[in-house]
Amino acid sequence: MKLALYQVDAFTDKTFGGNPACVVPLEQWLPDDLLLKITQENAVAETAFFVDNGDKIHLRWFTPEIEMDLCGHATLATAHVLKSILNYTSDTIVFHTLSGDLTVTVDNDLYTLDFPSRKPTNAILPEIIKNALSKQPIAVLKSRDFVLVYEQEADIRNITINRQILDQINLDPGGVIITTKGDNCDFVSRYFTPQASIFEDPVTGSAHCSLIPYWGEQLNKTEMLALQLSDRIGTLFCIDKGDRVLIKGKAKTYSTGFLYTD
Repeated sequence: MKLALYQVDAFTDKTFGGNPACVVPLEQWLPDDLLLKITQENAVAETAFFVDNGDKIHLRWFTPEIEMDLCGHATLATAHVLKSILNYTSDTIVFHTLSGDLTVTVDNDLYTLDFPSRKPTNAILPEIIKNALSKQPIAVLKSRDFVLVYEQEADIRNITINRQILDQINLDPGGVIITTKGDNCDFVSRYFTPQASIFEDPVTGSAHCSLIPYWGEQLNKTEMLALQLSDRIGTLFCIDKGDRVLIKGKAKTYSTGFLYTD
């Protein structure tokens, strides 16, 4: 079987920046175990598979370990492939997903993701996570992910996390966000997934479903600029709309080609 395969760097306008995702268009769904094997072979944080049903596009996201409930950067990457490579005619794309219908609107090279808001609430930090951190947060919250709030940007940049300890906990499909106010933007973050093949995710759109409502309330703002401080750096333009969040970003095609299965 021959399938088209695209790799896109999302939430960046530069190759080798942002978060890489693979995108695989399908005419019909393949067995889940084959989708997972393809994802493992691609060896990036997420591979998006989609089937165009006409009015809506059925979209699914896989990590090398599991199917995800929501993924921002792979959604952006899929929209980019549809518009810039596959000549999708509409500037509004509706994806049918495990998180409901998600709309992406396109304005030149800027993609706006309309995602559900997942406001985090106060939580108790599990001992395993606490023991894995070189510095403790000043606040702990949780939605899908644990959200650990720190005092200053230097804390986010300089923290060390003991993976051997953190891998003792399974948070599927969630992870651990560390965040604080930004020195040159509204807020910054990093994202870690215990037991995942890619421990630190470079840019995590779905994490901002929790970060946007949290920082919107803290900063008393509805429009914010966010940076994810991984080695690859991601830039996200964020809007808090109450029960929804808008996440805007750019994307850059890295490669186009084919994959072959037996």
